[in-house]
Amino acid sequence: MNATVTVVSVHDVGPDTVAIEFETPAEFSALPGQFVKLAGEVDGEEYARFYTLSSPDVEDSFEVTVGVSEEGGPFSRHLAALEPGDTLEMQGPFGSDHYEGESRVVVLAGGPGVGPAVGIGERALADGHDVAIVYLDDAPAHETRLEELAAVGATVMMDDADADLVVHLRDALSGARDDTVFVYGFADFVDRATAALDELGHGGELKVENFG
Repeated sequence: MNATVTVVSVHDVGPDTVAIEFETPAEFSALPGQFVKLAGEVDGEEYARFYTLSSPDVEDSFEVTVGVSEEGGPFSRHLAALEPGDTLEMQGPFGSDHYEGESRVVVLAGGPGVGPAVGIGERALADGHDVAIVYLDDAPAHETRLEELAAVGATVMMDDADADLVVHLRDALSGARDDTVFVYGFADFVDRATAALDELGHGGELKVENFG
């Protein structure tokens, strides 16, 4: 769908990282792990970027997590400077590699993949399912939500960006066929994650979102 969305709040969730909450437009429906396209104008130039949902649902509002850096360009800085009541154009949702009520969820998140990781983790736990999250980043975001997930039963492992995924995956995977593994991150992380899964012989369902 195409809609104009209104900002509810913007807050810091880590180094150079913000979470932006929007009012949910009428008839918008999405699942954790799906993504939307946000568009706006900065200094007379039009920008449009994709952002994965980081909220467990979209009932009244939905959230995206945005990294703010030189590589992110002027649009990421524009998003970080938004205030309640500001608006953007939105399209979506997009993506088929999302949470669908799986009974055991293992999320591998690299860098910006932490956004969908916390959203999926919170939703799956609320549904009464098992959750394990492996998150690699030298400057982690959403640490408070990850700590809260761990406190209510999720297995949460955090480490540096270059940590050995195989080591953490041995603890995260149950070895059962009903493990559904989600991988979210940039291409190099996705390659490392899929190689680690192959090494450990994971034969269950795999859902991958490559951020490029």
